[in-house]
Amino acid sequence: MACVCAVGLGVAAGSPATAGGSHGLRLVRVGHFAFPLYVASTPADPHAIYVVERGGRIWIVRGGHRVPRPFLDLRNFISIAPNSEQGLLGLAFSPDYAVSGLYYVYYSNRGGDIRIRQFRRSPHDPNRTMAGSGRTILALRHPAINHYGGQLQFGPDGDLYIGLGDGDPGGDPFNNAQRLDNLFGKILRIAPQPPGRRQAYLIPRGNPFVHRANARPEIFAYGLRNPYRFSFDSATGSAWIADVGENRFEEVNYRRRGQLAGVNFGWSRYEGYSQFSNRAAPGAVFPLFVEAHGPPQGAGRAGEVWCALIGGYVVRDRTLGSFDGRYVFADHCTGRIFSTRLSPGGSAVGMGWTGLTVPGLVTSFGTDAQQRVYVASEDGSVYRLSSG
Repeated sequence: MACVCAVGLGVAAGSPATAGGSHGLRLVRVGHFAFPLYVASTPADPHAIYVVERGGRIWIVRGGHRVPRPFLDLRNFISIAPNSEQGLLGLAFSPDYAVSGLYYVYYSNRGGDIRIRQFRRSPHDPNRTMAGSGRTILALRHPAINHYGGQLQFGPDGDLYIGLGDGDPGGDPFNNAQRLDNLFGKILRIAPQPPGRRQAYLIPRGNPFVHRANARPEIFAYGLRNPYRFSFDSATGSAWIADVGENRFEEVNYRRRGQLAGVNFGWSRYEGYSQFSNRAAPGAVFPLFVEAHGPPQGAGRAGEVWCALIGGYVVRDRTLGSFDGRYVFADHCTGRIFSTRLSPGGSAVGMGWTGLTVPGLVTSFGTDAQQRVYVASEDGSVYRLSSG
């Protein structure tokens, strides 16, 4: 699909505070926001979640209550074009946030270009960002209004990983995802530097293309269409990358810890397991699993006809019983949440619907410091997965 965020589509309002599934799971609503796109957390603030609104604000919900003033407000720096995937898209806290107070956001600016900026928590008020602390880490001109990617994640190695879409309106006509001389259609890995350092970031040792001519050293993996959401398993360090599809297939890619560097995920030669074009994709690897769009392709492995797959997390919340250790994900349009698990042989098995359906359009998942899982909806609600 061309667009992850179905801007302008009508969605139901007034969703229930609690909704139940058929496997002992339920959705508990924790708050209502203006187009929430992501939920983040930091161990330095163990009782809080940080909710990212597309329009540019970040809110803190602590102990079940929203802090009255936003943690960050970038509304004056963001302009969102109609039917676009622009806005404030991602948030990640530095591993040393308790000491440094540093965190990072990913957004499209008023010109539609990508900005990844570093901010610092106020030394006087932990619920606020220090005025004037913003520092641009990465600036990138974006040629389209969609395929931004948007995910920021600190990996198990302590480096910052960035998901960038292929930057094209459809079909990747300039073959960006396979080219190593630009950053589009990639997962990047960088080591951000604290304020006062001359360089905004360094290239970590082990980045696979550092010594290759005409290749950007920030690139860690490539061949992706729109890795809007990806995550690292907090227990194993493995990477789960959901790549939004074009015309036929949605896909989830999986790599064990230490096996992501240099991987070519195949777009745009391949969409899912199917050949999409005649372009070269040397050494391309296939997804862990795919889900199909509507007729004539039929339903995907989860028995559904898909719109856009919204990637989630491997559940590490023991209060969810048998769902601990399962990867949860959703379809953007239907709001249905699915799960699967990894077999000892490395295959996705036990695929199925959890019985949970999010009212509205699913925009993202997130976790808190207790590893509880959250899901956000375009209708404004943020829910927590709960048992019983």
